[in-house]
Amino acid sequence: MRPLALLGGTFDPIHNAHLRVAWEAAECLDAEVRLVPAPVPPHRAQPVASAEQRVALVRAALTGQERLVLDTRELRRAGPSYTVDTLAELRAEIGPQRPLVLLVGADAFAGLPSWHRWTELFSHAHIGVLTRPGHGGTLPTELRTRIASRRANHADALRTTPAGRVLAITVTPLEISATQVRSLLAAGREPRYLVPDALLAEPALLAPYRA
Repeated sequence: MRPLALLGGTFDPIHNAHLRVAWEAAECLDAEVRLVPAPVPPHRAQPVASAEQRVALVRAALTGQERLVLDTRELRRAGPSYTVDTLAELRAEIGPQRPLVLLVGADAFAGLPSWHRWTELFSHAHIGVLTRPGHGGTLPTELRTRIASRRANHADALRTTPAGRVLAITVTPLEISATQVRSLLAAGREPRYLVPDALLAEPALLAPYRA
């Protein structure tokens, strides 16, 4: 059964590194990947652009392909946006058998024990850790112990079971950040080749970040 994977974030703004890691995860898992903008991220400052503006940015960035899709469910939820709630909601929608995969960066994964009800994540989904070559990192003991029996060595393990495994997915190390893109725009510079051309083609999309 084809997995459903999701990549959350503020996407403030979305840039090519977001899109490339999502695409590579989709290829690795043979999955549909949903990009899920967060309204009020519990671990980060309030986004510069509004929810509506960020949705417009993601929608424009995804034009011309069908493997990556936009999912706005977290923007329709009141209060802080917790990943465990999103996974539980998706699991109820897709049923108990379809593989569900939460995609997270390696740094975010190392901080998993600080997430709201983090131990419940494994009952709803697999976790795909987006890992750059040569960047293993050290995991806290609590997390290392929790995942010791859950580690998978191949994507097949995530395609044949619905939830509970952890897989490192090697991705291209594109050193692009939303902070960098916002700084360029605020300085009146053009972030060409850092963001999709579709965002540059419509100046209004990036207007919230310009000085």
